[in-house]
Amino acid sequence: MHYIIMDLEWNNTYGRKISGFINEIIEVGAVKLDEELNVIDTFTSLIRVQIGKKLRGSVKRLTNITNEDLNTGMQFIQVFEAFKQWIGPDENILLTWGDGDIRVLIDNYRYLNGTETIPFMSNYADLQKLFQIVYKTSVSKQIGLICGAQLIGLDSEKYANHRGLDDSMLSAEIFIKCFDAEELAKITSECDERFYARLAFKAFAITNIDNPLVDRSVLNYSCEICHSQAKQLTEWKNVNQYFRAEFYCSKCDVKFRVGVRFKKLFDRLVVRKTSSVIENETEEEHKDSVEA
Repeated sequence: MHYIIMDLEWNNTYGRKISGFINEIIEVGAVKLDEELNVIDTFTSLIRVQIGKKLRGSVKRLTNITNEDLNTGMQFIQVFEAFKQWIGPDENILLTWGDGDIRVLIDNYRYLNGTETIPFMSNYADLQKLFQIVYKTSVSKQIGLICGAQLIGLDSEKYANHRGLDDSMLSAEIFIKCFDAEELAKITSECDERFYARLAFKAFAITNIDNPLVDRSVLNYSCEICHSQAKQLTEWKNVNQYFRAEFYCSKCDVKFRVGVRFKKLFDRLVVRKTSSVIENETEEEHKDSVEA
């Protein structure tokens, strides 16, 4: 088993073929580890741009890559054919820090090669997710590569930030330090049809209260103070992805603003419920709303 830690750099540019913007890959870097987590090889290559004409100023400042540098590189398909040969035939797991690189890679294969899959990838795991599981960090807040390294005491300053090989080497250090075979197995996906369908699926918040996925039992509220059932004062309205309504607890004489979001993911529905006390309301306004 080999572990391939990959990092991509890209430039946001306009693609005429899609009449929209795309992140065109300009550099790939990778580190190959064996089963004992020894570094056995590295890969790095600049990629000559084919979609855009020149780099954005922000990309040049972040990466220190110039348009002249990219002119020395090979084209996308040539680079990733060489990358496929470098990976070799041995069983492997490809890892990236977050799945953003994989999504960008799929977009580039679709645009430049007319294919929807990545030919050199058979198994994939999100290193950022493994890090969050092992170190029990908040899954609701994504941790950047540099921040993750600093959290576990690694020296990120010895690597050039926003360069393919350097970022992949720092990612490899993090992987070695947080390696957990059991947890890695849980988050590793076979790159089959379902894997690509999951990546292509765009999560969305349900905005129609009559949608059959809306669980009506969630659309109630118990007072957070006395836990009694509160009375609903207003109809549910959808605002900024949340259904929102006001409730009143007569026992505590407190009014609440309640929000419920139903978010559809690829294979599940995530429900999030929030509430806050409505304060600084005049007595007359409060009475009118209760009577309503």
